[in-house]
Amino acid sequence: MNSKTKPVEAVFHGVFLSCGLLSVAFVVGITAYLVISGMPAIMEVGPVDFLLGQVWNPGQDQYGILPFILTSVYGTLGAMVVGLPLGLLTALFLSKYAGKRSGRLIRSAVELLAGIPSVVYGLVGMIVLVPAIQALFDLSSGATLLAAIVVLTIMILPYIVNVSATALDAVPKEYEEGSLALGATETETYFKVSMHAARSGVAAAVIQGVGRALGEAMAIIMVAGNVANMPEIFGSVRFLTTAIVSEMSYASYGSLQRDALFSIGLVLFVFIILVNIVLNIIARREEK
Repeated sequence: MNSKTKPVEAVFHGVFLSCGLLSVAFVVGITAYLVISGMPAIMEVGPVDFLLGQVWNPGQDQYGILPFILTSVYGTLGAMVVGLPLGLLTALFLSKYAGKRSGRLIRSAVELLAGIPSVVYGLVGMIVLVPAIQALFDLSSGATLLAAIVVLTIMILPYIVNVSATALDAVPKEYEEGSLALGATETETYFKVSMHAARSGVAAAVIQGVGRALGEAMAIIMVAGNVANMPEIFGSVRFLTTAIVSEMSYASYGSLQRDALFSIGLVLFVFIILVNIVLNIIARREEK
C-alpha cells in the first residue's frame, strides 16, 4: 500500500465512523426524548387505562388509546395483505418477464408513485375514493377504515416493488439454470427458486412497507374520518399518527392532553421497533 494513501484512508475512515456514530446518536436522542416526554402521562393516567382504555375525551381527562392501536394494526395488516402479493408479483414480472421497454416504463411509473407527496394521495383519496366507497356501499360517509387501507396499499407498493425487484435481479442465473435443467418450468423456477433465494430482500421490502404504513399520517387523516371509534371496516376511525397530528396544534403546553400525545408517539415508536425486530428475526431464521 502506498504510504501516501494511508492518511487519506484514515480521514475517510474517521468520516464514515463519525456518520455512523451520529446516526446512532440521533436514534438514542429521539428515544430518550420520547421516553422523557411520554412516560409522565402514561404514569398519571395509568398504563392499563392508557393502553387498554376505549375512550379518548380530553375534555373529561379520559385518555384511552386502544381504538388507535387496533386501528393502526388493522390498517397496516389490511394494506400488507393486499399490497404484498400485488407488489411481489409486480416485482417478479419486472425482473423475469417484462421486456426492456415495458419494464423500463413500469419501473418509471412505480418510482413516480414513490415520489408523490402524501398529501396528494390524501387529496385524490378524499375527492375520488371516499365518494366512491360512500356510493358503492350506501354509507353516510365514505371516510372509513376501508378507504385508509386502499390508500396505504397504494402508498407502500413502490417500496415493496422496488426492493423486491432489486433482490430478484441479484439472484445468480446459475440457480435458475440449474432448476430449469432439472425439468422445472419457468414459473416453478421463479416462484420456488428465485423468490426463495431473494427472501432477504423480500423481508426488507416487508419491513419498509410496514414502517411506511404505520408512520403515515397526512394522507390517512384525509380519508379515514379521524373519529376515535373502535375499528370497523366501514366506520370512521383514527390512527395513532392521525391522533397526534389532529390535536397537537391546539393542545396547550404542559397540559395532560399534550403529554398524552407524546405518549402516543412513544407507543408508536416502540411498536415500530418491535415489528422491525420480529421481522428481522424471521428473516434471519429463513436465511439460516
